[in-house]
Amino acid sequence: MKSFITDTFLLQNKYAEELYFNYAEKLPIIDYHNHLSPKDIAENRVFENISKVWIAGDHYKWRAMRTLGINENCITGNASDLEKFEAWAKTVPHTLRNPLFHWTHLELKRYFGIDELLNENNAKEIFENTSAQLQQADKSCQGLLSLVNAETVCTTEDPTDTLEYHKALNESDFNTKVSTAFRPDKAILIENEDYNSYINKLSGVVGFEINSFQNLKDALYNRIEVFNAIGCKICDHGLNNISYEEFTDNEINTIFESKRNNQPLNHTQIEQFKTALLLFLGETYHQFGWIQQYHLGALRNNNARMHRVLGPDTGWDSIGDFKQAANLSKFLNRLDGNDKLTKTIIYNLNPADNEIFATMIGNFNDGSVKGKVQFGSSWWFLDQKDGIIKQLNALSNMGLISCFIGMLTDSRSFLSFPRHEYFRRVICNLFGEEMANGELPNDIELVGKTISDICYNNAKEYFDF
Repeated sequence: MKSFITDTFLLQNKYAEELYFNYAEKLPIIDYHNHLSPKDIAENRVFENISKVWIAGDHYKWRAMRTLGINENCITGNASDLEKFEAWAKTVPHTLRNPLFHWTHLELKRYFGIDELLNENNAKEIFENTSAQLQQADKSCQGLLSLVNAETVCTTEDPTDTLEYHKALNESDFNTKVSTAFRPDKAILIENEDYNSYINKLSGVVGFEINSFQNLKDALYNRIEVFNAIGCKICDHGLNNISYEEFTDNEINTIFESKRNNQPLNHTQIEQFKTALLLFLGETYHQFGWIQQYHLGALRNNNARMHRVLGPDTGWDSIGDFKQAANLSKFLNRLDGNDKLTKTIIYNLNPADNEIFATMIGNFNDGSVKGKVQFGSSWWFLDQKDGIIKQLNALSNMGLISCFIGMLTDSRSFLSFPRHEYFRRVICNLFGEEMANGELPNDIELVGKTISDICYNNAKEYFDF
């Protein structure tokens, strides 16, 4: 059966079509936050088959397959790549009204020219077709990024990363700019059982012992300098919420030394430590002129049994209901009060908190920089049509949508970039509907410029990669 992905997919009137085709469709992509492998990009990996690039590591698909009753062996287990693809193909018809249904068919059409609905009957044929195409030069990792006109992609690395692949990419002739983001969460989450093992690893990388809080700050500063030297301009944090608990330097020193000596910490001590380290990092990001990102609200690793079997980031996370407003305000206010608040993006995972985030940014947009503090794009469970529209509406109602820096993939897959197209179609239709209803003026140049700014120009100016 022929796919439903037509030229006017998600575009419901002539205004939406004109906005998309004339002001959004052909713009380059700046994917300023993702989890792509820099090794795969630098080595220009050629994937053996579509399961390697499309199903491996994709916990969106894994959750759907488990819900349908697919055995774990065909998801993360030892089943063949064809069997895993067939299991996904069997699942696809059951994903109606889930964004996976849209994404699956957008990706098949955009990357492979396949314009039919995927199911278990055509699975083997499509597996063979796509796997053969993936052997072509324009379907290597670098080819896939070029195919979607990716101008810049920004991966995410731990402070202990060698950065060897980013260094190689900086010296290569690959047209897509590949940058990195500094992700020091493992140094912050002092409550983790493996915290001391991680600090020992960090110690080995920087070449000195980390036995005090000052040592830890020195180590992270050292790594920030290294990241900065290869062109890093962004950090990223994935936290339940922002910690803010008053502390003294002596208290933080005692807390860190206690942890290094394997002594238990109470909740207040944990929050004090996180506060102190986040403030130090925030001030350091400001010193280097970096942009700081905070992805807030995920309740991670809910299924302890499966976490023990498969580890983190395998599909056992959900939306949390953490309190966000008060601590976030105190944290940003502390940095701002010391004139050390750098450009900041806050991402919300709980749609009930959209208006909290949308109004919070207005407290710290001080006129020094256009859109200095951003309510980031809908992410993870919310990067679908409904979630995108809710985030856009909250930002429109509480702030200036015209200053928004737009979409990102936040993905591990080289086939996920049609999500930018998906976002562009959704936002063009949103504005187009309001033009048709008389809620926005019938001024295609005015509205079109706003669309182009959101889809590309604002991010280009904001990040200056």
